[in-house]
Amino acid sequence: MKELLLLSALPFGANVLAQEKIDLDSSYWEIVPNGHTIIEAIHGDLNGDGKDDIVLMIQGTDQNKMVTDEYRGQLDFNRRGIIVALRNNDEYDVVVENINCLFSVDEEGRAEEILMSITKGNLHIDFLDGRFENQWSYNFRYQDSDLELIGYDAMANRGPRVEVVTSINYLTKKMLTTENVSELDDAPIFKEKWSTFVLEHRFKLSQISDFTEFGDGVRNR
Repeated sequence: MKELLLLSALPFGANVLAQEKIDLDSSYWEIVPNGHTIIEAIHGDLNGDGKDDIVLMIQGTDQNKMVTDEYRGQLDFNRRGIIVALRNNDEYDVVVENINCLFSVDEEGRAEEILMSITKGNLHIDFLDGRFENQWSYNFRYQDSDLELIGYDAMANRGPRVEVVTSINYLTKKMLTTENVSELDDAPIFKEKWSTFVLEHRFKLSQISDFTEFGDGVRNR
């Protein structure tokens, strides 16, 4: 057992702070399906051609799924989704349209915030839950006209105490689990465990119908 520095264990903070959000362009709306609106738009080069591609987080606009709660106020239970489009001269070519893969943040028991960023050509989708006590992130890379899941990181905390950190590499098929085995909150002791797993196929963003059910794709199969 040994102590572990966690300052760089997860990419959440750096990705979120470094990613520049952009104003909505009229061309974005041309690739959004009817009955949906844009929640967030980010840009960055995903396929290495030097052009800014876009990733949109969209949400349904079904009025029947918008309600007023006595205690929580206005709630929108329309599911969210992701559109990825590559820049092609003056147009955008859609490579991923997954309109229901994300839950509404108004659903109880879900993550309180969903953040997207593009870092070093990869798309990161971060989930923050319980006043940021629990965090998990997916790392996607453009491959074969889709975005392939290559990495997953998660941190489970109890207040300021880090309980478990999980890191999965889908390319090497290795998983690192780091558990805090200390009985003292102010003196963490971390124990590492490496394991391997088998994948029958690669995970594509276009094929993940529900991130909640998907989890990390390994331990819940």
